[in-house]
Amino acid sequence: MTHPPKSSAAPPPAGPAMPAIPSQPGSPARVGPPPVPRRTAFAEGVEQVRAAATTEPGRLRIIGAVLALLVVAFGAVTAWQASERAAAADDVLHRSQPLSSGAAGIYRSLADANTAASSGFLAGGQESADSRDRYEKDIRTAAAGLVTAATNAEPGSPSEATIAELNRLLPEYKGLIERARTYNRQGYPVGGAYLRYANEKMQKEMLPAAEDLYTKENQRLDADYGDATPYPWVAIALGVLALAALGWAQHRTYRRTNRLLNHGLVAATAATAVVLLWLVVGHAVARSGLNGSYDHGIRSLKVLHDARIASLKARGNENLSLVARGAETVTVGGQTYDAYYYDFDKDMTVLGKGLTEADGLADDRAGTEPVKAAEGNMAVWKKRHTSARTEDENGNYQQALDMVIGGKGATGECFDSVDRNLALAIDHEQAEFKQAAGDGRDAMTGLPIGAAVLAVLGAAGAVAGIGRRLSEYR
Repeated sequence: MTHPPKSSAAPPPAGPAMPAIPSQPGSPARVGPPPVPRRTAFAEGVEQVRAAATTEPGRLRIIGAVLALLVVAFGAVTAWQASERAAAADDVLHRSQPLSSGAAGIYRSLADANTAASSGFLAGGQESADSRDRYEKDIRTAAAGLVTAATNAEPGSPSEATIAELNRLLPEYKGLIERARTYNRQGYPVGGAYLRYANEKMQKEMLPAAEDLYTKENQRLDADYGDATPYPWVAIALGVLALAALGWAQHRTYRRTNRLLNHGLVAATAATAVVLLWLVVGHAVARSGLNGSYDHGIRSLKVLHDARIASLKARGNENLSLVARGAETVTVGGQTYDAYYYDFDKDMTVLGKGLTEADGLADDRAGTEPVKAAEGNMAVWKKRHTSARTEDENGNYQQALDMVIGGKGATGECFDSVDRNLALAIDHEQAEFKQAAGDGRDAMTGLPIGAAVLAVLGAAGAVAGIGRRLSEYR
């Protein structure tokens, strides 16, 4: 038997072993190169943009998209910031300032009710119907003001708690006053004790709570001013950037085509310029009006409200000094004073400073005249009060009483004149505030909608202008 001859050729060299690809259990192993990872959509998009940028049509498409995006972003931010400032200006005019004045009205009504109650008590059984009606009107006004404040208070806020506290204290105060009147008409001295207790509740609990509410409403007012007056720098910056980009695009088109104007880009530039000019000028006018309403309205109103409250407290202390007849004293610097006379002097000092400041803030004759009249009334009041106090200290109680609650020539006449003139000044400053704040708010009327519409038209113009250039490559 013969065997086939053996080949003398050497076997081929073995190459590198191919790695086995893991397989599922039970399936045969696969051998081959690993799969190439697929690129993300973002990476592919970047690659496409890079490729497009190498051709003039591709560059034009990118420029058109960027211009449209800038113009639309400018319009959107302008509409947003203008809407926020317009809403804050409207809150100043129709919400926070009326609530601030309402809180001041609550304070004034409570202080005036306390004054009217003490005046009626001094008259004894001869209390006039006017004094009684004034007290009842003040109580109703304070209660109505608390209802309004409660409606506008945020749930769970400190203002809500303050309002609830005043609503609880008001009936207690009324009950004390009615007891004081009842005992006073019957001739029992305990009526004076009830009146002093009611006054203490008013001075130490109710008026501080009302003042706290007034302070919180003023803080809300200041916050609304803070939201309404800042310049919209983000929108302005975007507008300048959009104009610069449009200008660059037109210059680039001119250099490549030697055509002076591209109608679409010119329209986009005009629309953007109109929005930017409207934004800057409108906000400048609005800011000027709102700042004027604060400087010539709110500041004066705050001072006048404080002065009017000081006059009311002074009148109440003047009356109570005759009710207590030295029963309440205070020691200051080692010296003892009648507590109500001492508080009267402090209140008159506050009133004098307030009138001086209000006179300096008044910017026209209609605002200055009632303040100066109140200053003259206060000077006469202080002289008459000094005479009445002298009579009281000398034991001439009836003469002192006549000089305080009597008719012509009494201190009550001066107090009524001060209060009336301060009310006139407050009404004038309130009208000035409304005029200036209204002008400021109206300066931004239509800006949000106008900016959005013009931005859309500007973006369309930019796209149309670039599209006109693209058509030349087809």
